[in-house]
Amino acid sequence: MKVLTYSATIYVGRKCRKTGLTCKWSIITKAVELYVNKIGLCVTVTPTYFFYTNGKEKGAMIGFINYPRFPSTNSKIKKQALELANILRIKCKQLKVSVVFPKETIMLG
Repeated sequence: MKVLTYSATIYVGRKCRKTGLTCKWSIITKAVELYVNKIGLCVTVTPTYFFYTNGKEKGAMIGFINYPRFPSTNSKIKKQALELANILRIKCKQLKVSVVFPKETIMLG
C-alpha cells in the first residue's frame, strides 16, 4: 500500500509558565489516545527536551504522517495536527505550541 508523503510534528513543552509545575506525561498520552481513538488516526508520541537561553524543560513531540492504514489528505492532516496541538496546549497549560509542516511552522497561542 502506498500514499503520498505528508507529515506534521507538534512540539509541546511540559512546564507551566505560570506555576513552574511539570505536566504529567500521562496527561499528554491520555489526551493523544482519546483524540486518535475518536477520529481513527495513528501518531507517534516521543519525549524530548527543550534547551533555550537560560533554561530548559521536558516536552513531547507528536508525529503525524500520511499513514497508509488511514490514508488522508494534506489539509486533513494539517487540521488534525492543529486540533490536537490546541488540546495539548490547554491540557499542558502552555502559552505557545509549535506545529511543523513540510513548508511552514505554525505557533498556536
